[in-house]
Amino acid sequence: MLPRVATLRQDDTHRLISCKHSEAGASVLVPLADTDDDLANLFELDGATNDRLAGESGLLPGISSYELVFGISYFHIVNAAFTHAHPLGSRFNSSERGAWYAAFELETAEAEVAFHKAQEFQEINWQEEETVSYVDYRADFRAEFHDIRGQSEFANCLALDSYVASQQLAAELLQHGSAGVIYPSVRKLGGTCIACFRPGLVVNVRKGATVNFTFLNAHEPPTVTVEGAE
Repeated sequence: MLPRVATLRQDDTHRLISCKHSEAGASVLVPLADTDDDLANLFELDGATNDRLAGESGLLPGISSYELVFGISYFHIVNAAFTHAHPLGSRFNSSERGAWYAAFELETAEAEVAFHKAQEFQEINWQEEETVSYVDYRADFRAEFHDIRGQSEFANCLALDSYVASQQLAAELLQHGSAGVIYPSVRKLGGTCIACFRPGLVVNVRKGATVNFTFLNAHEPPTVTVEGAE
């Protein structure tokens, strides 16, 4: 059984992406190079192993270059979401194909990022103060999505510590040509999230505020500040 389908008209969804991946920022490779020649060699090596570039060239098994987008604002940012999948997958995608995850509310996006960043710090038992910054990429959606809000039969897809059921559902939905899933946030009570499976449905992408998370250590909730908010 598949979830119900809802027609979505949603503006100003929020996806927080680390500033180090922002197109306006300096490459993370710059501090690793002592000379311009060293930097050029690093860029060449990065290009040879970059999943987004491989995907845009049709070299990834999980997504075709025909599905990716080109010639629009921030198309590299959109394509990266689908080609740089986490090695273990995420809630509604496998390791072979990513998705565009976003929240309807900025506070929900903040809660989701804070949780996952805290997990990273906890894995290494980080004990020092650390500030990490993200750019809020806004996008609009006009499509029909599968919707599991309020459907108890899909409650296992919202497990706090397992993506098994949700990844199984996502694989089935992909086979049926689904645009993606609307679902309740697991990290923010009352929040709403979307996992879009199709790059072409992520439209009108633009930059919003910069969101800073300051962690005192791996186990304290971060302080969140927003710069450049409307």
